[in-house]
Amino acid sequence: MQPLRVTLGERSYPIHVGAGLIGEAALYAPFAKGRRVAVVTSSVVKPLYLERVQGALAAAGATPLPIVIEDGEQAKRWQTLDRIFDALLGARLGRDSLLVALGGGVVGDVTGFAAATYQRGVPYLQVPTTLLAQVDSSVGGKTAINHARGKNMVGAFHQPLAVIADVATLDTLPERELKAGLAEVIKHGLILDGVFLAWLEGNVAKLLARERSALERAVRRSCELKAQVVGADERESGARAILNFGHTFGHAIELGAGYGEWLHGEAVAAGMVMAAELSARAGTLPRADVARVRALLASAGLPVSGPRFDTERYLELMQGDKKAAGGRLRFILLDALGKASVHGEVDSQLVRQSIAAALQ
Repeated sequence: MQPLRVTLGERSYPIHVGAGLIGEAALYAPFAKGRRVAVVTSSVVKPLYLERVQGALAAAGATPLPIVIEDGEQAKRWQTLDRIFDALLGARLGRDSLLVALGGGVVGDVTGFAAATYQRGVPYLQVPTTLLAQVDSSVGGKTAINHARGKNMVGAFHQPLAVIADVATLDTLPERELKAGLAEVIKHGLILDGVFLAWLEGNVAKLLARERSALERAVRRSCELKAQVVGADERESGARAILNFGHTFGHAIELGAGYGEWLHGEAVAAGMVMAAELSARAGTLPRADVARVRALLASAGLPVSGPRFDTERYLELMQGDKKAAGGRLRFILLDALGKASVHGEVDSQLVRQSIAAALQ
């Protein structure tokens, strides 16, 4: 298929979606030929795909250097960045080098942030191997590490040169990770495309069964939708904020439970139920549609209720949210299934009621 494209002027880049792409030297050659390339991957992804990617890079005329980091959300920290920087400096890679993020969202976020800051910025490629990374975190240039006071609080916007999303890598994805990725796929339908949402409702069983054509369609449409939003608002100064639907609640769940206890997609799923409930209580979404949101997420095997923190604890955890403006939380609400908007003024009592209702 023809690649999708994120249109950002001189920072525009292609998104390649298909099966069997990860070892295609021709996809790496335009960016890697004649360069020294560091491939950052996790201990889990290394035995699965590192050899194939290094082989493709070598065939493309590059000299690859592997850097292996720990797996999981706990890797999104300063110590991991230092490890990457030590390896780059030890190998004497300069500003003309290239980084490749090979793995899930954590690898992509950390590698992108390393690329944004190493010697004041070097280029990088995203080669996502999880569903969540393919449909969300690899596209858009958001890079970050976590802080004890909040998720993704330290980072930079740094667009990749390209995204290579090989849906065949989803064959080796643990079932829990596959379901977590579906949360972000469903999110795109909820906020941007009611027709796509209806297709998901009718095809969730195929996606869970990893039917290749269904996965390829879901990944491609999700990337297409996100690319349109990013192209219109690269740095989240306006419309791009709708991509955070469910995330204000979801990040509170991740922080409160301890990073890694809930997968990001699991927390976002529970957060989207809270956000849908808040939409109904704020009068922007019919009550029946909240049930439809909950039913779709449940059918995908995702949690529809967060951990049973006290309601005030949720509010406390949410106060550090990056989307706050003027010290006040902003919420992404559904105006309809397939359409969302940013709301800067939401009654705190409605938020409390929505959290409580979603926890029932």
